[in-house]
Order: sequence, then structure tokens, then C-alpha cells
Amino acid sequence: MRQESKTAKIGIVAGGPAELLADLSEYQIDFWIGCDRGALYLINNHLPLDLAIGDFDSVSSQERELIEQKAKTFIQHLVEKDETDLELAINEALKRPVCELFLFGVTGGRKDHELSSLFLLERLIDQQIKVKLIDKQNSLSMYRPGCYRLKRLNHDQKISFLSLTSLVTGLTLENFYYPLEDETIRRGDSLTISNHLIAETGYFSFDSGILIVIKTSERNA
Repeated sequence: MRQESKTAKIGIVAGGPAELLADLSEYQIDFWIGCDRGALYLINNHLPLDLAIGDFDSVSSQERELIEQKAKTFIQHLVEKDETDLELAINEALKRPVCELFLFGVTGGRKDHELSSLFLLERLIDQQIKVKLIDKQNSLSMYRPGCYRLKRLNHDQKISFLSLTSLVTGLTLENFYYPLEDETIRRGDSLTISNHLIAETGYFSFDSGILIVIKTSERNA
């Protein structure tokens, strides 16, 4: 019997284009949240729908009824509200003892929602929560200063480093094709785009700022 752990990995599935959705069955998730149309994606993938939330304006009345039947908990909000459906889902996730958040179905749809999601990630990292934004070919994470390790998933994987803040200082990359040592990068710099590992494990560290790390592959991220 599946149980929610004391510090759970929570997956939130939003209603982005289905063709860009990662294979949800590959992820070990303790608690699944379906956000608006994302609830249907969970049902169609035969995964638990622990919580369905949103205004459900992107589904038909029949689909909404199905979601309500399948969901262990169903929360419907008004269409006119101050938060996006994704923000409502994240707020519900944060009521639980979450250690890591996985966001699916967030990219490839409305650009305003997509950009808003990035700023939501910044808010989560401020709360010391690990978060990943994942689609079929990309995995995006944000990091505070420190030392980190990355494992190579496959040989065609590209890894890019971007500064969310105005500056990221002291960036060092080890076991990368393009190594760096104590480099400063600015928001908008392209110096650290499309790097790749030359060993099974690579390391990166930095001293200040918020760093976005994007792993991209022709295969699933």
C-alpha cells in the first residue's frame, strides 16, 4: 500500500501540451497533484490522483466529473481568482512535509504562465525546497550557492548554466567539456550554454546568486 512519507516527493502535473509531457511513470512520487487539465493526464497514465485542484476551465463538464470521481481530494476554485492554478497547487503541496517538488506540464503552453512558473521556483528555493521543472526533453532546477554533483544520463545530454540573479559569482565547473574556474556570469550571458560532461559525474560550485541548471536531451530528461 502506497503511503505518503514524512518528507514526501510531490509531483504536480499542470495542463501544458500532452506531447511535451515527460513519462510520468519513470518518477518515484509519493503524492500526485493534478492541476486543472493535468488531473486528466494522471488519470490517463493510470497514476494516483491524490489531489485535483484548479478552476477546471480547460476541461469539459464530463471531464470535470471524471476528475472529481477519480480524485481522492477535489478542490475547485472560481475562474476569477488572484492565483494561477499552478500556484494554488504549489500552495497545497507546501501544506505537506515536502522535501522535493517535481513540476510537469508547465512548459510549452502559455508563455505568461511559463514565465510565472519560473518566479514561483525562485520562491520555493527561498524556502529551502528542492524543485525541478520537467518536460519530455528538459529538466530545470535552481540552486543556492554551494557545491553540487551531476550525473550523466546519456551521452547526448547538454547542460546549461544561467544566472537568475544579476550575477552569479565564483562559478566552477569540473569534468565538463568547457571547464570553468571562479567565473562570474551575468543574467543573459551565453558563455555557459550547451556544455556537456566528459565523465559519468561532474561537479559545479558557486559563491553567490541563484543559478539555473537546465539539462536537455533528445531523449526524456
